[in-house]
Amino acid sequence: MDDQKLPPDRMRASDADRDACAERLARALQEGRLNLEEYQERLGLAMRAKVMGDLWPLTADLPEPPAVPEPAPQIPPAAVGPHPGQPEWRDRLEPWRGLAAISVILVGIWGVTSIIAAEPLLFWPMIPIGFMFLFTLAGAIAGTPTDRSGGDSRGP
Repeated sequence: MDDQKLPPDRMRASDADRDACAERLARALQEGRLNLEEYQERLGLAMRAKVMGDLWPLTADLPEPPAVPEPAPQIPPAAVGPHPGQPEWRDRLEPWRGLAAISVILVGIWGVTSIIAAEPLLFWPMIPIGFMFLFTLAGAIAGTPTDRSGGDSRGP
């Protein structure tokens, strides 16, 4: 076989090439550029086409289809605001709200038990509150897995 390339019109047509031609013919039928008889005749020829040169004449007298506009990129809700990608201050305070709520409950329990005992007891809530503070601080510094990967932590 010689090193010369095969001319484009002699290249074998693929199923995708035949389907693209059929779609273009269907659009021309919908637009009223072809009548039903012309459409059926050209469609039959397109489905039997062996090479690209058989397909090209079937659509040569039809205008190019309009370009499909690209969809506008979606901006995630977290990126909207004065500093895109930066969590709002309310989002930053969220982990600390749980710590504050549990702290109030534990201190309340300590206060009630101290009143019942008629003397101030050892301030035991400091131990669980201290551990919760350390874990909350570590989580706030490290961020959530979605924060580290650049995703939105609020879900879909």
